[in-house]
Amino acid sequence: MLIENQFFNVIIGGCMKKELKSVWIISKYGSTKKYGVSSKPYRTAKFLSENGINTYLISSDSNHLAEYPKSEHRYNWENEGELNHIWIKTLKYKKSASIKRVFSWLAFEWHLFRMDKRKLQRPDAVIISSLSLLTVLYGLYLKKIYKSKLVFEIRDIYPLTLTEELGVSKYNPIVWLFKIIERVGYKESDIIVGTMPNLSSHVKNVLGYEKKVFYSPLGINDNWDLMRAPSKRVDELFPDHSCIVIGYAGSMGTTNALDSFIETIEYLQSDNELYFVLVGQGDQKEEYQNRLKSCCNVTVGPKLEQYEIPYFLSKCDILYLSTNDSKVWEYGQSMNKLVDYMKAGKPVVASYSGYPSMLNEADSGIFVNTNSTEAIIEGIRKYANMDTEGRQEIGTKGKRWIEENYANEIVCKKYFDELCDLISFKE
Repeated sequence: MLIENQFFNVIIGGCMKKELKSVWIISKYGSTKKYGVSSKPYRTAKFLSENGINTYLISSDSNHLAEYPKSEHRYNWENEGELNHIWIKTLKYKKSASIKRVFSWLAFEWHLFRMDKRKLQRPDAVIISSLSLLTVLYGLYLKKIYKSKLVFEIRDIYPLTLTEELGVSKYNPIVWLFKIIERVGYKESDIIVGTMPNLSSHVKNVLGYEKKVFYSPLGINDNWDLMRAPSKRVDELFPDHSCIVIGYAGSMGTTNALDSFIETIEYLQSDNELYFVLVGQGDQKEEYQNRLKSCCNVTVGPKLEQYEIPYFLSKCDILYLSTNDSKVWEYGQSMNKLVDYMKAGKPVVASYSGYPSMLNEADSGIFVNTNSTEAIIEGIRKYANMDTEGRQEIGTKGKRWIEENYANEIVCKKYFDELCDLISFKE
């Protein structure tokens, strides 16, 4: 949504005086809604381009959450309004937790350095948005040759996620390499942006001293309100009898920590008032389906298209979210899933023991101990025992809070102002 003209002239006029004219946003997973996933880098780039900044979004077609078309070209240039989108054809992979994914990162970096930049306007600021963490090296290169400001945006904390979530040894050479890159990136960037609220604590642990970290949450999917149309495929996932439906939408892999939730479903299979619906894909989905095939209180459905998610969530009564008990969450969480859950206006039971935010601030759900089946059951019963009006009241609190704090216009405007302030100190 464009800013009102008078307001637009004020902020853009002020920013132009500070010489912010061109911004490059580089993110391997910076996909656009055109290809299935509206990412934070895309929403930031779109906002900047709509507000007078010559913006380039550079991403990759190798994205397990998006669907890019086949192309014979290595570098594919597209325009969406005033936004310049360049997506690079790179090595594809199927499993998100695989060595092939790392090779895909390397391929992206290789093609970044080989890209012809002569058609791009010289950047005043370069935003490097992880993942891939390796991209910050390219950002440092651009900073040197263009004398631009470097913004290091962290959406996943690497290599901490590798060691804590995927069980990779802290002595692994890749982990050591990433530690070096992470430290250099934090040290040499002009500003660090974190999508998690307590990233500054992690940055201090890495550097040994405090450095400013600007908190910029993910924001709401910019097409959310347009994706509530009924879907027969979604309807078929739900029971035909009256009951309380607990829903889960997302990946079903190791890092999603669904084991305790699966145990909860097994334990509650004789409760005719509760029904569980899970949708998504993942490395452990087949295992979960085999475990639950004798349970009559659950449906495990396919991965839904992004436009089907809002309708699916709207049909549930309670929503479930899970994380592993790891150090990653000490710095706060950054999950699109929780944004969608709260936007749907439903109570949320979250297995999460990290730095609290969002749910507790909105009073729209509860955090329960990770890996505790008993705590999950207690949380589900807390909301299942409420009447419909009580659940609606809880869910409405979350919906209102997320719209007041995570609306894209609010999130992107604050980011915009931060960039303007950064450029105003340009030497």
